[in-house]
Amino acid sequence: MKPKKIEIIEKNLVIKWEDENISNISLIYLRNECPCAGCKGETVLLKAYKPPKIEKATPNMFKIKNIKIVGGYAIQILWLDGHNTGIYSWEYLKDLEKGQSKNSPQNYNELL
Repeated sequence: MKPKKIEIIEKNLVIKWEDENISNISLIYLRNECPCAGCKGETVLLKAYKPPKIEKATPNMFKIKNIKIVGGYAIQILWLDGHNTGIYSWEYLKDLEKGQSKNSPQNYNELL
């Protein structure tokens, strides 16, 4: 399922999907759940890399400067603080909406 419209309304990313459903994801949750290796870590050749915890959040961390469509399957967000390595697939955005409603972070432990 692809989005028909993506926009920022107040402090939320609002996505209207082809089936007319609407996802509403807070920018804070979206940034905190950035799927890039620098934010969530990765495993390479059986060695796990876990990034350091962010010690101090800045206001620009949670503001979007630009959004680009990537290959027809995802978006890449350029945050106002310069961070831009997270690729949010359509499926991942749907998962974030569900996780946000449960107030739970995404589980990356299986990957690391």
